[in-house]
Parts: sequence; structure tokens; C-alpha cells
Amino acid sequence: MALILEEFLPYRFNRLAETLSRNASRAYRAEYGLTRPEWRAFALLGQKGTMTATEISVLSAMHKTKVSRAIFALEQRHWIRREVDTADRRLERISLTRDGEVAYRRLVPMMQEVEDRLINRLGETDSAALQQGLKALEALFDEPKTTTGLEK
Repeated sequence: MALILEEFLPYRFNRLAETLSRNASRAYRAEYGLTRPEWRAFALLGQKGTMTATEISVLSAMHKTKVSRAIFALEQRHWIRREVDTADRRLERISLTRDGEVAYRRLVPMMQEVEDRLINRLGETDSAALQQGLKALEALFDEPKTTTGLEK
């Protein structure tokens, strides 16, 4: 019995995720030269506000090394600030600066347009089916985030 990799669901999801991510990256790469890890960390900070690197790592599913590099790059752009947590000096609270907030507000509509184009290409029926399928898979594989206090 042979495994047909092109039909293996995890492989198909991985290839599709890579293609979708590469397509979406054109917008933020062309506008700001951001890498995918930088965009993901930046987008989470724009959405959630102040976070730790660990929280960014958990929510983005990126390794802490990638998160650390992304944070450093965003800090070099003056888009984020790090502040030592007064209650636990081992932690740094990371948030957007005013320049970062401006850039985030400019990028959000661009990224929403990328998503809108995809949804429009799928059509209403397939888009609804995709959303339903994604919710079902996420419910099956949703890992509790108890270690960082990010519980649902």
C-alpha cells in the first residue's frame, strides 16, 4: 500500500496554506518589505494590543526564535516598543508605537482586500462551506492555551 502524498490531507493543507500565505505576503512585502513572521507578529499586536513574545509565539504558531527576530526587525522600524513588566521583570510587554499604529491602519484594508478577492473567487456557496469546514477542523484540533493565559 502506497501513500499518495498529493491526496494526503495534511500535505494538501500545508501546500495550500503556503500558497495562500505567499499570495497574501505580496501586499505587505511590496508596501513595507515585511517578512511573513514580521507581518504575523505585527498583525497580532495591532489586533490584540500589548502582548509578550510568548503570547505572539503561541497565537501565531511560530517558533520563539522567529518571533524574536520579527520583534527585533519591527523595533528597528520603530513600529513597536518593549517595556519590562513591572510585576515580572523577566517579561517584556510589546506594543505598537504611534508609527506602528499608522502602518497597521494602512495595511489592514490591503489585507482585507486580499481576503475579499479570494472569497469572491470562491463564490458564496464554496466560501460558506470552507468557513464551516475550517470551524469544524479548528474545533477538533484546538489546543487549550492554558500555559500563557490565552484561554478562550
